[in-house]
Amino acid sequence: MPFNIWCGGCNSMIAKGVRFNAEKKQVGNYYSTKIWSFTMKSACCKHEIVIQTDPKNCEYVIISGAQRKTEDFDIEDAETFALPADEERGKLSDPFYRLEHQEEDIKKKKEAEPVLVRLQHLSDARHADDYSLNKALRAQLRSQKKRVAEEEAASRKMGLGIRLLPASEEESAAAGRVKFPPKFDRNMKDKRALIKSSSIFSSSSVSPLPSNKRRMELETKRRKIRAAAASSLLTGGFKPSSWSENSGSKGGRHRGTLVSARKS
Repeated sequence: MPFNIWCGGCNSMIAKGVRFNAEKKQVGNYYSTKIWSFTMKSACCKHEIVIQTDPKNCEYVIISGAQRKTEDFDIEDAETFALPADEERGKLSDPFYRLEHQEEDIKKKKEAEPVLVRLQHLSDARHADDYSLNKALRAQLRSQKKRVAEEEAASRKMGLGIRLLPASEEESAAAGRVKFPPKFDRNMKDKRALIKSSSIFSSSSVSPLPSNKRRMELETKRRKIRAAAASSLLTGGFKPSSWSENSGSKGGRHRGTLVSARKS
């Protein structure tokens, strides 16, 4: 798009420089120059826009489907010069008007000459020593690269994949004003203790650790089993378990050895 336009379908702006797939065809001639027409569809609402070339004024003309966006700006703020209008261009053919216009230009030049000379001297002083300027620029780039490398190393130590910006006083003050709930510290300690007690191997080779609730249930069951075993021992109704069978088998072997020794 050669200029900013307003789409006629949805009234949205299409910026200058946006590319379209357009149908190009010749619709006329201006002397020996062809007049081309471009038909395209806007991406926002599929509205058809038709634009033609204007060889006479070296411009593009919107035929249908859109409206050109008029942009006004102040010449002083934009730091540009105002081009003479068509009427001014016609008057420049008059010798007397051209002489008066030339006198005004010379007067403006004399008024702006001290500023231009001062700017030229300042530019010459800044760019007189190319070696010093190059040296200062290279030193600045080296310090910048060193600072970036230090920030990336600090981020890698914290396990981050992005580079953090330097800390500021405003961020420190804002972080100090944040108040976490009272359970936060306890949960953080529990999670750290669980992480420290977990295995360093992957979860595929080692079964995952039970949760806090599941762990408490297992501890309760173990206590009940131990209490039942202790009560059975006290009452004499001992039911051998795996470890008691092993100990009983060992004791049986010893008793068998003693009986055979007595018989012999």
